[in-house]
Amino acid sequence: MTKTLAEMAVEVLTTADGRAKTALSHQHADNWRAARAAGAPLAIGRADPPLRPSRPDRPELLPPRDVPRRRPGSPAGRIALLHSLAHIELNAVDLHWDIIARFTDVAMPLGFYDDWVKAADEESKHFNLLCDCLEALGSHYGALPAHAFMWRAAEDTATDLLGRLAVVPMVLEARGLDVTPGMIDLFGKASEAAATAALKVIYAEEVGHVAYGVKWFNWLCGRDGVDPKEVFHGLVRKYFHGTLKPPFNDEKRAEAGLPPDFYWPLAEEVENAPGTAGFR
Repeated sequence: MTKTLAEMAVEVLTTADGRAKTALSHQHADNWRAARAAGAPLAIGRADPPLRPSRPDRPELLPPRDVPRRRPGSPAGRIALLHSLAHIELNAVDLHWDIIARFTDVAMPLGFYDDWVKAADEESKHFNLLCDCLEALGSHYGALPAHAFMWRAAEDTATDLLGRLAVVPMVLEARGLDVTPGMIDLFGKASEAAATAALKVIYAEEVGHVAYGVKWFNWLCGRDGVDPKEVFHGLVRKYFHGTLKPPFNDEKRAEAGLPPDFYWPLAEEVENAPGTAGFR
């Protein structure tokens, strides 16, 4: 019996090992695309995704403040940075399959599923590229502790599709557009060719993931007749537990369809709040 897309998403979410999870992610993305190309798309179906995805025994997950910090200018620091990025990408694989499985009660066009299957497939590639870099440097994913901050956003927005779109692609992934150019420069100066190449691939493809978030956020707001900017501000204030911190990559954010009046007012609120001294 052919699996529904939601069932395939849950299979990915309930696979613990990172390499196995991403292999299954690639397989299910291929199955979805093949069915679409044949003109017989798979049924979306219904599913009961876990509140938290399955994870390997390692890395140990710590509160963000307890994760050891290392200077990225050192070889050990660059390994730690690659490990942190691999952890983010593995979370992103699950986040994109989770949005497929969790919100099947919301009627969405097939294009919504095309986009998030593609994003999950690309995040799977990103995770494996970073794991390859770690292994070439004598390390591996799971060798260092990590944190679970990204998944908190998934739990907080588990019943709110607009909230999920606002916080995950339009805040968390948009932040990647801000910081990745500096990391590309860092690894380039260290003559780490494989890591530099991997980060360039990630940087190029993450623009599309932010754009998917913007597109479907605006689509839902248009359907409901509400102002996307005002809704975005309210949802970020409600669900996001960090701060929007400049400098922002305005050019790449604009390429993804995210205008400055969405995020700059939120950053300025933090900067001007009583008892604060800028950004943390």
